[in-house]
Amino acid sequence: MKRKLIILIAFVGMFFTVNAQKSAVYAPDGIALNGYDAVAFFTQGKPVKGSSDYSFKWNDANWLFSSKADLESFKGSPEKYAPQYGGYCAYGTAEGHKAPTQADTWTIVDDKLYFNYNKKVKELWSKNRSALIDSANKNWVLLKDKE
Repeated sequence: MKRKLIILIAFVGMFFTVNAQKSAVYAPDGIALNGYDAVAFFTQGKPVKGSSDYSFKWNDANWLFSSKADLESFKGSPEKYAPQYGGYCAYGTAEGHKAPTQADTWTIVDDKLYFNYNKKVKELWSKNRSALIDSANKNWVLLKDKE
């Protein structure tokens, strides 16, 4: 009985992990970027938490913003501000899989926003960024709608 319970718990955990990464946008609980304002990375140069007062549904995810101005900027050009690879880890995408990210791992390269799994992965990604971006761009075509 105990073994069956452990197997069931493992299966349920795998189901939620896969389901969380099915979306083309990394959006835990339906909120893109863990609730951070995508525009603020470009305009303020740092992670800024968004507010449900300024939200916008785009690409099957709710995007939150810290101001009406950021909300309007995003609405006018979401592709300009939305992170590459749906906000999934750029290094992971280069390696052929979707991985969650943290706001403090952000980077803007050629006016495009990227995130990584954690700071250590960001360090690895930064050492060979151009080649990894090329690889991730190719992989994302196959990964974006894949579980």
